[in-house]
Amino acid sequence: MSFRLLSGDPPRSTLLAVMLIAIVVALATAPFLFPGPKALAVAAKILVFVILVASYDLLLGYTGIVSFAHTMFFGIGAYGVAIASVRLDASWLSILAGVGAGLVVSLVFALIIGLASLRVRAIFYAMITLAVAAAFQTLVSQLSDLTGGEDGLNFKVPQMLRPAYRPLSEPLFGVTIDGRILTYYLIAAVCVVLFLMLLRIVNSPFGRVLQAIRENPFRAEAIGYRTVLYRSLSNLLAAAFATLAGALYALWLRYNGPDTSLSFEIMLNILLMVVIGGMGTMYGAIIGASLFVFAQSYLQDGLHVIHDAVAGVATLALLFEPDRWLLWLGILFVLSVYYFPTGVAGRLRELARRP
Repeated sequence: MSFRLLSGDPPRSTLLAVMLIAIVVALATAPFLFPGPKALAVAAKILVFVILVASYDLLLGYTGIVSFAHTMFFGIGAYGVAIASVRLDASWLSILAGVGAGLVVSLVFALIIGLASLRVRAIFYAMITLAVAAAFQTLVSQLSDLTGGEDGLNFKVPQMLRPAYRPLSEPLFGVTIDGRILTYYLIAAVCVVLFLMLLRIVNSPFGRVLQAIRENPFRAEAIGYRTVLYRSLSNLLAAAFATLAGALYALWLRYNGPDTSLSFEIMLNILLMVVIGGMGTMYGAIIGASLFVFAQSYLQDGLHVIHDAVAGVATLALLFEPDRWLLWLGILFVLSVYYFPTGVAGRLRELARRP
């Protein structure tokens, strides 16, 4: 009963379940298994992007809406926390105020965009969202008194989330527990709750209607569902979860700027993660975000090792030059799409259904 209440949607693939468990265990124990600031930062980024990608999958994978404004909501959440922490003080109340203000602004933008644009065809809606996102990024860069302009905003967090805070006098399992680790586990706990909420939403009757609209909007309209209303609600929900993900990202970085949360590169990365993980699976967000962020963070280090190993062969050394890590990231993406056309999660579920 509790499982059905939670989502009623298991991975439906043994291999997928094993991969998900391995990722969850690695993220849960990251501060102890992988000590060091870089590893902890990568793990925190994976957690945040799981929610960001899952919220976009609600739009693209479950509703069939292509939007390029998702990073705008992500940035609004990040700026909400940053501006509130700078203007008020470094307290939990400031963070809550920033999250609340960010949610209000995001929902207003999402409602306006949705009601004004969701009646048009998909390609025109995508272009409208792209224009709105570009205009918003320009506006944020120009409002330097409020947003810090291109330089962004540095801000302080509550005392217990600062690196100097030491709740324990002795190390735990050889690791000194400080404010950064507490921040990590706070973000992890919130991300788990948000992901379970998204999983519950897509497996509810509301989520089934979204899937019906994705498959055939005309038929869904014919049997009595107001497709514009459902698409607008999906847009609002996705914007809200993206805003919360942005707030968590700013809380981790203690900084936010246009390139940090509003750049079009982030939007492209979200699309890649959704495709790699598998659209319309939700579990694909965990797989896609983990694989992409890990490759983005450590591929260059791996190429350094290979480059040093083949340094005697000029052609190979040139091919594995660490500065060419983006080329190899592109090759890995092409291979993943070729061998997993429905994403890793989607492909594993297909294989599990075969007799």
